[in-house]
Amino acid sequence: MTLLKLNKVSLAYGHIPLLSTASFQLERAERVCLLGRNGTGKSTFFRLLYGEAQADDGEIWRQDSLKLSYLSQEIPEILHTSVFDTVAEGLGELGAVLADYHKLSALADEQSHSALTALHHKIDQLGGWNIQQKVETVISRLSLPADMKFEDCSGGVKRRVMLGRALVSNPDVLLLDEPTNHMDITAITWLEDFLLGFNGSIIFITHDRTLLRRLATRIIELDRGNLVSFPGNYDEYLKRKQHLLNTENIANERFDKKLNEHEIWVRQGIKARRTRNEGRVRELERMRDLRKQRIEQQTTASLKIDAGEMSGKRVVKLHNVSFSFDQNPIIEKFSTSIVRGDRVGIIGPNGCGKSTLIKLMLGQLTPSSGKVISGTNLEVAYFDQQRQQLDVKKSIRENISQGSDQVEIGGRSLHIISYMKNFLFAPERINSPVSSLSGGERNRLLLARIFTLPANLLVLDEPTNDLDMETLELLEELLAEYSGTLLLVSHDRAFLDRVVTSVIAFEDDNRVREYVGGYEDWLKQVAPTKNKTNNETPSTTTKTGKGKKIKLSYHESRELADLPQLIESLEAEQKNIEEHISQSDFYKQDKEKITAVLAKLDEISEALTTHYSRWEELDSY
Repeated sequence: MTLLKLNKVSLAYGHIPLLSTASFQLERAERVCLLGRNGTGKSTFFRLLYGEAQADDGEIWRQDSLKLSYLSQEIPEILHTSVFDTVAEGLGELGAVLADYHKLSALADEQSHSALTALHHKIDQLGGWNIQQKVETVISRLSLPADMKFEDCSGGVKRRVMLGRALVSNPDVLLLDEPTNHMDITAITWLEDFLLGFNGSIIFITHDRTLLRRLATRIIELDRGNLVSFPGNYDEYLKRKQHLLNTENIANERFDKKLNEHEIWVRQGIKARRTRNEGRVRELERMRDLRKQRIEQQTTASLKIDAGEMSGKRVVKLHNVSFSFDQNPIIEKFSTSIVRGDRVGIIGPNGCGKSTLIKLMLGQLTPSSGKVISGTNLEVAYFDQQRQQLDVKKSIRENISQGSDQVEIGGRSLHIISYMKNFLFAPERINSPVSSLSGGERNRLLLARIFTLPANLLVLDEPTNDLDMETLELLEELLAEYSGTLLLVSHDRAFLDRVVTSVIAFEDDNRVREYVGGYEDWLKQVAPTKNKTNNETPSTTTKTGKGKKIKLSYHESRELADLPQLIESLEAEQKNIEEHISQSDFYKQDKEKITAVLAKLDEISEALTTHYSRWEELDSY
């Protein structure tokens, strides 16, 4: 059953066509992912579907009484309501009644009791008690602070609140614009499972390829004003998209060749002009118009990092580092050693202390206890997820080069227009204010800014938010070739798997653990714990009744790997000594030599006992 339909819809802002006679229809229970470059109009397309924007031409049809909910990419900074009230607003009139009931239920005076009775009766009339349970369930599953003021929440929590408002009404169609931005991995995996069980239809925009692969039943791409549909999953889309691009390139080459032949003909000498065919002249003029109207494929961003001079072998070492904020422990007795060339991913729930750990490593914070030893010759470039390094009141040019026409990259001077073209900024936009840029464009601008700095230590705090797929994949390739040291905070699972070689994970009880490999490797190591705790969040320090740890740190894993060889060596040495002792002339030696050999045998036996016990302990985790 068709829920909504676009028929030959066009929309342009100035000379830029966002939609050009585009058609689309959505069927019941479809999960459609909308892809396209940053700035191509994906969010505007959502606003058209939702009714917040009007098309220049064409028809938009919606099924009668169709209920749509929309999670916008832009989240309001200030709403003078509680989290519960904000989520309940997604229910319309009933939501307002439930919000009043929730506020008054916290009071205990006689006046509130009378008002509660009236609200109770109203909720009965509207059949809203099941709905209230749904509000509370959404708040619980998204781990939202129900009574906290919305404006006091962090950016990530605000996004989850707005997602809750979109989900709570159980709409026929969900429009989700980058729903996973600023979410931690636990919330993202919950969202995936929730959306997989959602009975309505979904259209979503995302840069999260793991979410895309699990969720999408069809992909549509907004490319140069056209909407192209690709049935099937993301991998099928990649194959078909490449085939379309190859076909388009061949067609354009043939067209350009024919146009060139016409141009040569019309410029021939006087003999050709005498026999000129007027029809051929008209054909040439038509082809010139077509060539002028043709919108070329967008170029790919070209990113480069100047790794600067080589740092020392040791980049940073933490020994039993603890940190507390207002007497609340954030990190407890964490030790690690990061050396030149390491690529470390840092994962954990929102607000757990990932940014705090980075600031400790960089010397921007002093630990409550323990030591942080920094390496030598460090040149740091820092990408912060709040983009605070960007001045939104200034232009693109001023944010990159303080108004100059030149930037220095790897000791080479480049014109700023040439440099910014590498990051897909058109020359005419170089003086545009940063406030006019989309989220993805601001991320590209911040990457352009930090890449002007030579850096042998690159710190990226959620760099993938709002980036389009092609720029994201290019950033992956760039980091794979980067010769310096990388610290990466990210909730993008596919990005972590492709970039990092080890993971520092914030887990329960303020403990931090280190694991070899990427996100999937970490997940495999904590999966047994998940099964034992009925799919609760994995914990570094979850204990049995006797306080036994059930996870290995990076160093413990290395110790377990080395123990068999160490035990084998000691057993061989023990065997040699025992054979020596069994010889008939052993006790004919001097007493001191006999005593020394027997003491050595006792020492090896004790060491073996200790190592056997340690091996059994670690192997049982």
